Amino acid sequence: MGVFSALTTAVTGMQAQSYALENISGNIANSRTAGFKRVDTSFSDLVPDSALNRQIAGSVASYSRATNTIQGDLNATRIDTNAAINGDGFFVVDQRQSGVGASTQFANSNLYTRRGDFDFDADGYLVNGAGYYLKGQKIDPVTGQIIGSQPDVLRITKDQFPAKATTQIEYSANIPAYPKTNNANTSTPGSELLNAGTGFGTNPGTTASGGTGTVVGSDLTTFLNRSIPGGSVTVYDTLGKATSVELRWAKVSNAAAGPPAVADTWNLFIAENTGATGTTVAYRNVDTDITFDNTGKMTSPASGNITIPPMTIGGNAISPASAPISIVTNGTSLTQNGDTSGQIDARSIRQNGYTAGTLDRVSISNEGQVIGTFSNGQVVPLAQIAVARFNAGNALKRLDGGAFEETIESGAPIVGLGTAALIGGNVEQSNTDIADEFSKMIVTQQAYSANTKVISTAQEMLRDVFNIIR
Repeated sequence: MGVFSALTTAVTGMQAQSYALENISGNIANSRTAGFKRVDTSFSDLVPDSALNRQIAGSVASYSRATNTIQGDLNATRIDTNAAINGDGFFVVDQRQSGVGASTQFANSNLYTRRGDFDFDADGYLVNGAGYYLKGQKIDPVTGQIIGSQPDVLRITKDQFPAKATTQIEYSANIPAYPKTNNANTSTPGSELLNAGTGFGTNPGTTASGGTGTVVGSDLTTFLNRSIPGGSVTVYDTLGKATSVELRWAKVSNAAAGPPAVADTWNLFIAENTGATGTTVAYRNVDTDITFDNTGKMTSPASGNITIPPMTIGGNAISPASAPISIVTNGTSLTQNGDTSGQIDARSIRQNGYTAGTLDRVSISNEGQVIGTFSNGQVVPLAQIAVARFNAGNALKRLDGGAFEETIESGAPIVGLGTAALIGGNVEQSNTDIADEFSKMIVTQQAYSANTKVISTAQEMLRDVFNIIR
């Protein structure tokens, strides 16, 4: 029976090498397929049960060996919505069943892929080149909190980003110890001060000092000559309407020799109507004395915050009593030091409000967040991409389009990036090495030819047997 066994063994060898060649051809065919994972071939010998001194080499069987966990090269595409996983893990995706737009029906099953060439379709869904839809969790753009606990198909719409009213103005500046106002004269002590009680028809000092807290139109020239500009900033109301807020500083008193020492005192004014005349209010005092000690440190208000009173600028009401705007200095960013220019050195004036905006572009961060950039300058996370890892990633079941399905052997998915990172604007390429596949193809061809030679030899031996019988 040895000759006949040799024939069947050679046939299994041919079958095994044919199977290997099929995998090689598939790997080569998909060498340019994004996210493709090559399939290698492993061989196993099949040995019949026999006595120890009668054991034979046996026949062969071929099996597939997955390379799902072997990463391919990353290719920069410059498409913001493309993403590649650098490390372990798979994108969680789903398949569309029917419907369009918001009525699109999905299979509601989690599939997994390394193919990250995602882009928006007409309905705002992120879909890759194989037709799989990206899943994740939406993020509230206002609060920054993740919505829900389970990943769902992501849909990014170009809804308007709501406006936010200004509540804080971060102010960082140095005020000169000696302000060079138009009236300032070093030979005349006190000429640099506001002197609210002299030259004003209406006292613009704080109400605590007996003033009205306002500069009227008829006193505008006098006020401008006794104060210095402090910068300006644009603030927004709840509807996103912009209003320019101009700051102006006036020194009220210099420190007196002590004890007890009297600190340098300033008043801050906000422009309400710079074109005012007569008794119309032009500037409004924030009605708070701002003081500095002899080291230039702000000592009052103790909180470091200056509240802007309710006022109307250019017809727009700002800083209502229900939501006043605070000028925040933290007690350290506003100082009084000597400055030869005699002017305010406003290093930074920033506020936290903005007008409504529309989505301009979307990108993907290393943490797997879908980041939206809006026309109002806001950059906020819109969604968290779902990434899953498996204890046995090579045991996933392959599907069309570079997708995989969970199996008992692969174990349950572990959701989260882990030590991996997402690289936006990149796509993972096939992990097929053409040169290696050609080498395997040559070896496979030689092995196949050798098996055919075994069959030819066995056939000749059988012919000799038949000739004996004749």
